[in-house]
Amino acid sequence: MSTVTFGVVPGYGEKLHEAYGYSGAVRVGDRVETSGQAGVDDDLVIPDSLEDEIIQAFDNVERTLATVGATWKDVIHVNSYHKVAPGDDAIGDDVNAVMAEQFRRRLDGRAPIWTETGVTVLGLASMRVEIRVTAIVGAGN
Repeated sequence: MSTVTFGVVPGYGEKLHEAYGYSGAVRVGDRVETSGQAGVDDDLVIPDSLEDEIIQAFDNVERTLATVGATWKDVIHVNSYHKVAPGDDAIGDDVNAVMAEQFRRRLDGRAPIWTETGVTVLGLASMRVEIRVTAIVGAGN
């Protein structure tokens, strides 16, 4: 039987856990799933710049993975959710450029699968991006 371990990030993760009763990550054996990670700081403040928000979301995925012993190098699947205006027909090259740069920076040449979805609302009114991942601990070795 596999051991199940839940992870909660100190700071923003503890605040969300207390307010809404969910964990940021779960590890079952070597498999890790995260909840969607926003680009917020520990006070749940979202940067003004979309690029900074995306980078913060990637940082928060990293912090969340660490709570259960995983890293970006273990990630095999990324889901990203991007706020778009109703009627928009694409997420945008500016967003894709930042996402691709963060993949290159954090994955050391590995290329997990990626599903990118445009949505009209996210968990907080000012959020523009949310990222969740699946990882297999040791997959990056």
